[in-house]
Amino acid sequence: MFFYELHEGDEDLFADLILAREDEMPPDIFFETVQQIRRRIQDMFEEDTLIEAIAEELERDHGFIFVSDRRLTAAVNVSPDEGENFLTDLEGVHEDDEGDEEEDEIEFDGADYRAVIGELRFGDPHRND
Repeated sequence: MFFYELHEGDEDLFADLILAREDEMPPDIFFETVQQIRRRIQDMFEEDTLIEAIAEELERDHGFIFVSDRRLTAAVNVSPDEGENFLTDLEGVHEDDEGDEEEDEIEFDGADYRAVIGELRFGDPHRND
């Protein structure tokens, strides 16, 4: 099994994901394949992020496995503090009547979230400190 990673964003805000494939694809061919897909779909995708859209395409047409949350069998929070170790509830991922997987909107007790970190500046807005 060979593993590949896609990154999206800049140094302040980013996302990444993992793909797997039974047959090795040379890095330069992987790059070109990703670029071809990106050029074709970058203005018309329905997924939350461009890399998720590319990963779906790589899975559908190029033999990759997109290692997404919906594929998880189990997730465990691990901490040195005994009280912070728990099995994460994955009940929000299921198959609908047509066999397509979809996610319900569920609140996970602090275990499933997206974060955006911003820098706030107080004081004179015209002053560059």
